[in-house]
Amino acid sequence: MDIRYIQSFVATVECGSIAEAARRLDLTSAALAARVRALEEELGTPLLKRSGRSVKPTAAGLNILDSARSMLREERDLRAMAIKEMPVGELRLGTFVSALTTVLPPVLRKLYGDHPDLSVSVVSNGSVELCRMVAAGELDAAVVVEPQFAIPKTCEWRPLMDEPLVVVAPVGMAGRDPHELLRNEPFIRYDRTVWGGQLADRYLRDHGIRPHQRLEINGLMSIAVMVDHGLGVSLLPDWSALWSGGLSIARVPLPSHAPVRRIGFIWGAHRPHSHLAGLFLKHAEDVFRARDGRRRKARK
Repeated sequence: MDIRYIQSFVATVECGSIAEAARRLDLTSAALAARVRALEEELGTPLLKRSGRSVKPTAAGLNILDSARSMLREERDLRAMAIKEMPVGELRLGTFVSALTTVLPPVLRKLYGDHPDLSVSVVSNGSVELCRMVAAGELDAAVVVEPQFAIPKTCEWRPLMDEPLVVVAPVGMAGRDPHELLRNEPFIRYDRTVWGGQLADRYLRDHGIRPHQRLEINGLMSIAVMVDHGLGVSLLPDWSALWSGGLSIARVPLPSHAPVRRIGFIWGAHRPHSHLAGLFLKHAEDVFRARDGRRRKARK
């Protein structure tokens, strides 16, 4: 049984479209359809059915889908074990949304500078789901907000950077007391379904601050733009991208010990691609060690 036929079947199910699956695999639609037909003929049963413009698995297709995915993982892992001492292959990497613009670009630039033949496949999702995917072997590693649960024994975790909570306000309010801003100005709340929003909510409750909430939204840059437009103030992790977009906003530090959102790296410690995860981690630590050094010099 040709593994390429399995790959084509799984890609079609995941994409829900032969055309989209063909684009993913860099094939023509006719070539991909021919591979799936060949697999159906070999197994003696239809695996896909058309439903309007989409394609869905038949009952037989659903029956073999998990096993087909497992075969693809095993084939990929076999290749990885054969070249384990060489920094080549594909790293399946997850990242939460805001890390796509802050963590990933500088690390990948350094990584590709040293290992230009390395391939990285990136999936974006929430940190909790990314941790589950790493533990299940669906991803090799992920950049996530520090999990608030025990790390699975099959995985390892390493912190990369800390983002303390700060009040984000229009630039004209920069000199005011942070608690006074939170109590008296219209408040744009960071979504409490994510960890940064939960940290902010806990801080407000611990200090007896009941803000005049205007809206609640998930998206650090979206909140920053609203603050820039004078819609209110917010309590957010000190995310570096907030201050590089040319917005007229100010960072107002909290008094004393501000809660911290910690960003880190989780990976499958004993998986065939752990050496590629280790390469990414090494370059990430180099990037953020240098960044921390520049920040300390700037403060002096």
